Amino acid sequence: MKIKKKRQKELPNLKERIEDFLDSDSIPANATKFLLMFVALGGVVMGGAALPGILKMLRSLNLAEDKTGFNKKQISNALGSLKRQKLIEIEKYEDDRISVKLTNRGKERLIKFSFDLLEIKKPEKWDGKWRIVIFDIPNKHKQAREALRGKIKELGLRQLQKSVWIYPYDCEDEILFVAEAFEVQQYIEIITAERLLHSNVIKSHFRNLL
Repeated sequence: MKIKKKRQKELPNLKERIEDFLDSDSIPANATKFLLMFVALGGVVMGGAALPGILKMLRSLNLAEDKTGFNKKQISNALGSLKRQKLIEIEKYEDDRISVKLTNRGKERLIKFSFDLLEIKKPEKWDGKWRIVIFDIPNKHKQAREALRGKIKELGLRQLQKSVWIYPYDCEDEILFVAEAFEVQQYIEIITAERLLHSNVIKSHFRNLL
């Protein structure tokens, strides 16, 4: 996925998605991705050197090695990797404090990670309503349109017509997150319907979900 460089603002619910990622019991075995997510929560400000300060903050947030599986060496290597790739910047203050925060390139990488981790959570019980996603994206955004279609399919939606997709659960936040990533949200409409003419056929497609 390619994020336009002019994009500066944070996508909707990105902070919540990062927090969910860090609270997860199944954090992916990638220390660089984990540390990028951690720094993204508003930057890290601490006293002393960066690595000891980050390790101390991880322990205080119950994100130490026993939770994440990442030891001091892995976190140190991840910190170095983020610096070399210019995904973070470290700034020193006169009072010996330092801050670690994302660069614009780091923010773009963060959005891509969040995009890759995106999934629609299934509620305990279906409310009997259908979510219908409709989009009419101009040819000048053809690449974004195809990428959007691919991600919608990956999330589990079923195609009804060329640019009409359906899903039994609330997926508005997830679809808008994808649309914002490609800057085509203005071409998308999401409808909630209680009755469909061919609902039995559609239900059969989602039988593993309902």
